[in-house]
Amino acid sequence: MQLIKTDAHGNDFLIVAAHDVPAGTDLPALARRVCDRASGRGADGLLIVEETPAGARMQLRNADGSYSEVSGNGVRCIGAWLAQQRHLVVGAVLRIDTDAGAKELALTAIDGRRCTFRASMGVPTLIERLCLDVSGEAVDLVTLNIGNPQCVVLGPATEDRLQRLGSRLAVHKHFPQGTNVELVEVHSPTDLRILIWERGVGPTESSGTGTCASAVAAAAFGGAARVCDVTAPGGTQHVEWLDEGVWLTGWAEVVEECAI
Repeated sequence: MQLIKTDAHGNDFLIVAAHDVPAGTDLPALARRVCDRASGRGADGLLIVEETPAGARMQLRNADGSYSEVSGNGVRCIGAWLAQQRHLVVGAVLRIDTDAGAKELALTAIDGRRCTFRASMGVPTLIERLCLDVSGEAVDLVTLNIGNPQCVVLGPATEDRLQRLGSRLAVHKHFPQGTNVELVEVHSPTDLRILIWERGVGPTESSGTGTCASAVAAAAFGGAARVCDVTAPGGTQHVEWLDEGVWLTGWAEVVEECAI
């Protein structure tokens, strides 16, 4: 089985063509095998991709084999692979169909294998501020959906706080399907710093949907602007929360081809 290793701001994925996956394959087991960083190729998730004339259709399995509706960084990784395969130029537009709807990618820059895309991420829904009990600690947070469930905690973004809150909130009973978790510091209205605990993965260097959710929550309840830069350990992405939805700009690249 041929795999394509890709990366977007430190959030890495393995791409496999859908036609290379035998019928009846146990996808959770396959994802766990290939994403394992000790015995497999290592990645945050496995993208099963079927090319279409407009772009591609994707399925996503997290590193632990669990299902996810979409990945904002993952769709750009597919975009970077397609750009290389199809010899696309700046200005090209791709459509990536996901279980959270179609995502439009506009190719805005190319630097070697690294491609920058402005991606439509949809309209955030179910935005709510609440307080949850987390192992006896009352935690104020914001929940929303941006194609997948998100839980944003405004305040200090420290590693020890991420380990304490992220691990518990991701599987909290309030979220029956689990949730991604972000800790968000608003340094200025246009400058956010975040740490991420991704559902089915754990701490990650970056998350596209998590970056969008952080910006939305901070704009709604933390004094941030609706257009801002969001910096995670893997780098900075640009978010625009406009009337028609959220747009995310960042890079992705093909790292290598490999096989199992």
